[in-house]
Amino acid sequence: MNRRTLIAGAALGAVAPAIGGTNAWAAGEAAPARQTADARHRPVGRSKVSKEHFGTLEDGTKVDIWTVSNGGITLKVLSYGGIVQTLELPDRRGRRVNVSLGFDDLAGYVASSPYFGALIGRYGNRIAGGKFTLDGRTYQLPVNDGPNSLHGGDRGFDKRVWAVEGFKAGSDAGLVLRYTSADGEMGYPGTLKVKVVYTLTADARWRIDYTATTDKATVVNLTNHTYFNLRGEGDGGVYDHEVQIAARRYTPVGSTLIPTGELAPVAGTPFDFRSAKTIGRDIRSAHQQILYGQGIDHNFVLDKGRTAAPEHIVTVTEPVSGRVMRIATTEPGVQFYTGNFLTGTFAGSSGRVYRQGDGFCLETQHFPDSPNQPSFPSTVLRPGQTYRSTTVHSFGTH
Repeated sequence: MNRRTLIAGAALGAVAPAIGGTNAWAAGEAAPARQTADARHRPVGRSKVSKEHFGTLEDGTKVDIWTVSNGGITLKVLSYGGIVQTLELPDRRGRRVNVSLGFDDLAGYVASSPYFGALIGRYGNRIAGGKFTLDGRTYQLPVNDGPNSLHGGDRGFDKRVWAVEGFKAGSDAGLVLRYTSADGEMGYPGTLKVKVVYTLTADARWRIDYTATTDKATVVNLTNHTYFNLRGEGDGGVYDHEVQIAARRYTPVGSTLIPTGELAPVAGTPFDFRSAKTIGRDIRSAHQQILYGQGIDHNFVLDKGRTAAPEHIVTVTEPVSGRVMRIATTEPGVQFYTGNFLTGTFAGSSGRVYRQGDGFCLETQHFPDSPNQPSFPSTVLRPGQTYRSTTVHSFGTH
């Protein structure tokens, strides 16, 4: 299933290498600054983290919901898909609401979710034709987005139950999520051991640290697919949100949303967010790329490239509530998706129907279809190497 069919039916850091075929991970590479390590995890403080039963899958597997509160933020996360079910933030008057789109029961996520809040893997975004060649061998993946494979296939990491532990480390609190993807799962080679750490800090930051190792050469591109509405989940559209993205280029796509391989300038296009502008200002443009995506659903090539530590790349401001979200990442790209395929076929946790443009995603990532695009930064991970990626969301008001 793809976004269309799901809706229808169901900082600091060194300068990155230049865009090109450079491998994204090196053996023994140091973790980004403030990387949460197992050694820092301590018993859960009762005021910080709690766990409750959320639902049961058809096969009898129980799904928990974890609640973490710190720094004025509350995060609720499912063991199913590592899904961010709730992200509560205060507005300029201190009133707290959930700004993350999602459902209030497990059935919604299982039956019809367009990746609401989920951890995405083994490969975030699209792979052309559902296949790639690595070390002379071609691998076939499930085709679940027209002719392409999307977000790891029809049973990607978003549909797996993760092992979750709460932790407390100094003034931080959070969750450690682990999942082992078997060799051959969804067609991908290698047994991939994945760890994702969600951390809430006392200064209102939500940090996501991803690590992974493999026993065979494979491709990896992990991300989070939270849909945001900074006014409040279910509280109308997001087209009045102002967005600024530090990207002079983006990757144009063909009719099935696979990149052409070009790194095109944003100047003079609806994709120019170098200066802050509202999401809706150019969303009805007749530009061919907008027509292909039915809005914006494109990877932005970040000016900073890939960096060893997170660097600021995006600022989003919501004028009514005054909420501001800033995003820093180590990744070289960010997929900006404007909720184009939310078509009013289901209601979210507020009981309100989601329609086109009621949420947006900013998926920090390597580029779509990189396994088939040798000029893009490499997503190959080999034995002895460790995949590392960090994204930090900082929240405030104006």
